[in-house]
Amino acid sequence: MDEALLVIVDGANVVGSRPDGWWRDRKGAAERLRDRLAAGGLPGHAGPVEMVLVVEGAARGVESVPGVRVEPASGSGDDRIVELTAEHAGRHRLVVTADRELRGRVTGLGAEVTGPRALLD
Repeated sequence: MDEALLVIVDGANVVGSRPDGWWRDRKGAAERLRDRLAAGGLPGHAGPVEMVLVVEGAARGVESVPGVRVEPASGSGDDRIVELTAEHAGRHRLVVTADRELRGRVTGLGAEVTGPRALLD
């Protein structure tokens, strides 16, 4: 496949993986994650990536920036991640989350998964 790797990031789960006070400013925490993704892409991956950050709740107002498309979930962020994974069935997809149930749902659709450390360390 010549198409870029589709990286779908579970924003709430990745932000929540570090106890850095994110709960005081969920939107700000999502914006910091978005900016980090825009600057760093997917560490250790040499090829092109299409980065999608799924946000929910208080983080829904976060805007897209060059390099990161922000997808607000109207309901459950997990459900939106599953929808995106299914919509791009022919592509190489990587979902970034530590959520066990979500991992099961997206691997059932043929996506690969990795944990938040892949982006944060």
